[in-house]
Amino acid sequence: MENACKICRRLVEGNECPVCKNKDLTKNWKGVVIIFDPESEIAKMAGLTVPGRYAINVIV
Repeated sequence: MENACKICRRLVEGNECPVCKNKDLTKNWKGVVIIFDPESEIAKMAGLTVPGRYAINVIV
């Protein structure tokens, strides 16, 4: 199971988020959104600026 970054919500397989370089990750997340185009309305509403897989809800 992938971890989610607690800062940017990016789903990560390693020990560090490739987007924000954060190492504070969690397995406690729900839902997935895949962003292909960071200029899309969904990406803008979610505040996502880099393509990738993101958790919809990260429970900290």
